[in-house]
Amino acid sequence: MRSLVWFRRDLRIADNTALFEAARHADDGVVGVFLITPEQWQKHDDASCKVKFLIENVRTLSDRLAELNIPLLIRTCHDFQEAPACISKLASETGCDTVYINREYEVNESKRDDNVSLACEQAGVAMRRFHDRTIVPPKAISTKEGRFYSVFTPYRKVWDLTARETVETTPDPEQQPVIAIGRDPVPESITGFDFSNARSDLWPPGEDEAQRRLDRFSESISAYNVERDIPSVRGTSLLSPYLNVGVISARQCFFRADQILESSAGENEGAKTWISELTWRDFYNHVMVACPRVSMHHPFKPKTNQIPWRTDQSDFEAWKTGTTGYPIVDAGMRQLNQTGWMHNRLRMVTAMFLTKNLLVDWRWGEKYFMSRLIDGDLSANNGGWQWSASTGTDSVPYFRIFNPFSQSKRFDPDGLFIRKMCPELKRVPAKALHDPAKLSDAIASLGIDYPNFVVDYKAGRERALSAFKSLK
Repeated sequence: MRSLVWFRRDLRIADNTALFEAARHADDGVVGVFLITPEQWQKHDDASCKVKFLIENVRTLSDRLAELNIPLLIRTCHDFQEAPACISKLASETGCDTVYINREYEVNESKRDDNVSLACEQAGVAMRRFHDRTIVPPKAISTKEGRFYSVFTPYRKVWDLTARETVETTPDPEQQPVIAIGRDPVPESITGFDFSNARSDLWPPGEDEAQRRLDRFSESISAYNVERDIPSVRGTSLLSPYLNVGVISARQCFFRADQILESSAGENEGAKTWISELTWRDFYNHVMVACPRVSMHHPFKPKTNQIPWRTDQSDFEAWKTGTTGYPIVDAGMRQLNQTGWMHNRLRMVTAMFLTKNLLVDWRWGEKYFMSRLIDGDLSANNGGWQWSASTGTDSVPYFRIFNPFSQSKRFDPDGLFIRKMCPELKRVPAKALHDPAKLSDAIASLGIDYPNFVVDYKAGRERALSAFKSLK
């Protein structure tokens, strides 16, 4: 028996369920395959930096697999519609009787896998699917009435028990017998994507790098509950791109944090908070599976379709380019544009500014983030945007609207991050960075070229409150 492992966003050897099962059941070797689907990636608004990071990790994975005598083949399909014929044909050509995959939960990906399974069945090839992407699989948790949880807190309580009682990591696969199939070269470029501006220096590929980051973060995790909100310090794990393409598993992260928590007799607040963030990742996948419309440009709360979202291209352009006149918003957007990543606190601040202060459709922001983020993930990105826009499950109440100046005063009091990303403001006193009147005076007196406020904060807030209050 020979196994074909179809890698997608699980680009690792360690704790890879499909890979382990494929190796365990094979007695005539294992073959790996990765499909390049450029047109599908474009349809999904995937960022060039994300695709580059993906390809770099495919290359690293190929090297690691070769050490186990598993050749990684590369095939190009324009989109998901070509996947069924490609995978079923490849399985037959390589003498594989079973295809092994780890599930992906998005609507398009789920349909693709169903179609591939059917094509394989028609070709006399079996397909086995495994839950691997999340810590606790979607639909594994439900209310006493059998319904899905739409509020995070009760979900989290059940999730805690389920994760600790049922979740285990998977052993590494054993080395396989040598087979007469050579691995394919991994391309340096992908049609339709520009890799020239991607900051590869910030995100080295590979499992070893992901483990180094986890180890380093583990040493400072006790401060995570405080430092995670401060963009000027390295207070987060910086693992999100690696989790997104599966270079490290969410289970590995959970067990490391849980071990730290146990060793502190449950007193490590940083570890508790990070586990909570990992739970949010599972929760958004859980919501996406239970309510597929959220991944198809629809709000979780249908009535919010009544909101007269603005389609002001000028305001949207100011937001995209970091020229709104609000320093913390501009700093966050410039970080995104320059690095392909944005600090989580700033994702909330910038998203709420667009959807509440500017009342621009949250879907515009969701799409723009996906087109720029190296860690762009449909469920997490959608969940975050709908939370900020008050259209989603467990979302922030519509009347809670972040004040950008209060946010910067609280989380960047000395203006370190603002000045780094907005160097034209380096001479502005810190206090003025957090006060609209003082900021305007400082800009005028210092002769600084910095944009005026794209919207008056109070006017924008009242406009948003009025729009939400009018919902029937």
